[in-house]
Amino acid sequence: MLMELFGATGRRREEKRKDTPLADRIRPERLEDFVGQEHILGPGRFLRSLIEKDQLQSLIFWGPPGTGKTTLARIIACSTRSHFLAFSAVLSGVKEIRQVISEAEGMKHQGRRTILFVDEFHRFNKAQQDAFLPHVERGTIILIGATTENPSFEVNSALLSRCQVLTLRGLDPEEISLILSRALQEEEKGLSSLRAKLAPDALKHLSAMAHGDARVALNALEVAVLTTPPDADGQRFISLTIAEEAMQRKALLYDKEGEEHYNIISALHKSLRGSDPDAALYWLARMIEAGEDPLYVARRMVRFASEDIGLADPQALNVALASMQAFHFVGLPEGELALAEAAVYLATAPKSNALYLAYEKARADVKEKGALPVPLPIRNAPTKLMGELGYGKGYKYAHDYPEGVVKQDYFPQELGPRSYYRPTDRGMEKIISQRLEFWRKKMGPK
Repeated sequence: MLMELFGATGRRREEKRKDTPLADRIRPERLEDFVGQEHILGPGRFLRSLIEKDQLQSLIFWGPPGTGKTTLARIIACSTRSHFLAFSAVLSGVKEIRQVISEAEGMKHQGRRTILFVDEFHRFNKAQQDAFLPHVERGTIILIGATTENPSFEVNSALLSRCQVLTLRGLDPEEISLILSRALQEEEKGLSSLRAKLAPDALKHLSAMAHGDARVALNALEVAVLTTPPDADGQRFISLTIAEEAMQRKALLYDKEGEEHYNIISALHKSLRGSDPDAALYWLARMIEAGEDPLYVARRMVRFASEDIGLADPQALNVALASMQAFHFVGLPEGELALAEAAVYLATAPKSNALYLAYEKARADVKEKGALPVPLPIRNAPTKLMGELGYGKGYKYAHDYPEGVVKQDYFPQELGPRSYYRPTDRGMEKIISQRLEFWRKKMGPK
């Protein structure tokens, strides 16, 4: 469905009626009122500069639902001097594409450019997307597409090369909280006239359970306010219970900055260490469902892979890092499975803290002994003077010896040989232990 969003009477046509959803009514029309996406809209950032200087180019907004893609398009409509048209790929087809191109060509003859906003752009097939290409190249339209899917897979490569892709992130709970608070206070288009007051724990619950989607949070807020009868003073008090009903998700006992935060991350860590994948999945779900930052959990699992598994299974660190990267790439809710996969892998991997203990011993020696000098044989000698001073003299090149190993002193003379790393007989460390034992017999004890 095609509609003009900006023009001589554009603002009047865009008046937000009271019967439209709250999320649509309170969309900001100025950059100053937009919440989030500071990486592209902060002072001096790419998109802000384009809008402020009215130097727009074809763009693809890529991000999860409820992060501001359509709102940004409307801000552009209100901020630029262009003819602005918008339609949804869900409701439109070839007929509407021809119509918009025809209108844009007419505007071009009048010396006025056209910005075309296409929501759900990934719903167009490649042939339909091809229809835009020549008109983007000729400058008939400036295309702004919005998609929740990866443009690399869903957008025609030729068209993609002519557009700047801007990635929008899921909103933080603090940002959603600000949006909800504004909705309650907004007099003309918000909920101010209903005199609603949100309990702090209810606000926190709606902000966290929206999982970065402002639209979800606003819809739940509106339901909560409209279904709560006013008291004798005409006020509507939204409790946590009402917020839970509106969001259809129960609040879990969890405080990201308090004791319960540390209790649950400890439970996850100890379940992984205790090789219990089922308990690990439970505590992982408890944290994610309570609104914890999933990347925080991923970072803790990366730490666990080195501290409690180490070289018993070197692949564990790769799995943990891959899960963090996968979540960062996919986001909620699909990215939860990548974290779950990592948790089960870590729980079922052979355990060893030998690496952790070895590093602690090495660090203790460094703190106690200070900066001891590097032995001359293992120093580098890039200059003639250094060579004359004995740098590198007597160094034994391991590859010149059978088995590729040779006895040589690598520690500072003042410290003497040390044995920090003592591998277990579990997993890969069993092989490492056998290898070290062979070398030590060949070279003699340290």
